[in-house]
Amino acid sequence: MNQRVRIKKMVTVGMLSGISYLLMWLSFPLPLLPPYLSVDFSDVPALLAAIIFGPVAGITVELIKNLLHYVFQGSMTGVPVGQMANFTAGILFILPTYFIFKKIRTTKGLGLGLAAGTASMAIMMSVLNYYVFLPAFTYFLNVQMGSKSAVIESIVYGILPFNIIKGLIVTFLFLLLYKKLSFWLERQWFTKSV
Repeated sequence: MNQRVRIKKMVTVGMLSGISYLLMWLSFPLPLLPPYLSVDFSDVPALLAAIIFGPVAGITVELIKNLLHYVFQGSMTGVPVGQMANFTAGILFILPTYFIFKKIRTTKGLGLGLAAGTASMAIMMSVLNYYVFLPAFTYFLNVQMGSKSAVIESIVYGILPFNIIKGLIVTFLFLLLYKKLSFWLERQWFTKSV
């Protein structure tokens, strides 16, 4: 990779990270779901970075936006548990999307990738919330976790549907964006492969 391309990549990833962080501010809760779960569109720039430059670029955008969020907003636990959960969810969403779309470079392939990303995020975040994130929140907040059945219920009726809905919203937005940028994206892939 020549110097000019490397600089272009660094600038674009930095810009997408900033946009991603700003989009975290536009978060909103979903009705009938726990208020501590809020949807934002910050995975869209990370997904764009992954599709243009590869998975490391997408992961970098996810990392930078969450570091910025922790530095400027902090965390109610003092430890960045929420940011770690957001980072993990983002990776679970963008990686399956990237790898499937890399194999099937069509709108259908992108749709399949986004569906796989949504499923991956919803299922894996349910498991990780049960074993890692919810115990970490309760530990650092110094509160009781509640019974096993109450935790499972909060995951099945709160976290699982939240991640499915979030994945569907991001999928819809990204497909709209892809439609508008498809010609430009094709040029980026061609330039990268030459």
